[in-house]
Amino acid sequence: TAPYTDMSFGMGKSGYPAICMTQLSAKMYCMWLSARTGKFYRLPTEAEWEFACKAGTTSSYSFGDDPEELSDHSWHLDNSRYQYQKIGLKPANPFGLHDMHGNVWEWVLDQFVPPPSEVPSKTRVNPLELPTTLYPRLVKGGSWDDGPETHRSAARMISEEWWKEQDPQLPKSVWYHTDAIFVGFRVVRPRNVPSIDEIEKYWPSEAEIRAIPTR
Repeated sequence: TAPYTDMSFGMGKSGYPAICMTQLSAKMYCMWLSARTGKFYRLPTEAEWEFACKAGTTSSYSFGDDPEELSDHSWHLDNSRYQYQKIGLKPANPFGLHDMHGNVWEWVLDQFVPPPSEVPSKTRVNPLELPTTLYPRLVKGGSWDDGPETHRSAARMISEEWWKEQDPQLPKSVWYHTDAIFVGFRVVRPRNVPSIDEIEKYWPSEAEIRAIPTR
């Protein structure tokens, strides 16, 4: 039978962020885009994403520390009219990137790992916690459905199983988070193309590939 709910949720398409995809779906898009263009694309690590969001700043947001200024720079719960907005309507950050704060959360590559209780003795450069379980994984940036605290450059949110609540399929789709209308992604293209072994680290794992249904 047809879904009881309009699964577009009244959201726009052209000029808007893509939404509702799983991390696997976003990774597969990166693989397709790489094959299509001959250039290597992938999801960013959490550290890369945060570096791009901060854009050389040390404040809570790329525009400063005052959440009262958030509406000038981000789509959030108090100004979004309860839906996402077209991309690029807010000013870019100092690196020239739009919508790093708000509009939709964005997938990064990492598995969620709780922050350490103590400051590590050694600094890790671009750390990456490769996923070993389906949940929880990380999204960054805040969304149209969230308040100022989640829009901080360092804020993070974990993926959850209820994001598939309205999925009628059994087993539930590996591609589609029916209820994550606040989650999207952006891609990065490294300046230097890594080795094949390094590239495979960023593609879907064997476990993720095995979970894809065959017909």
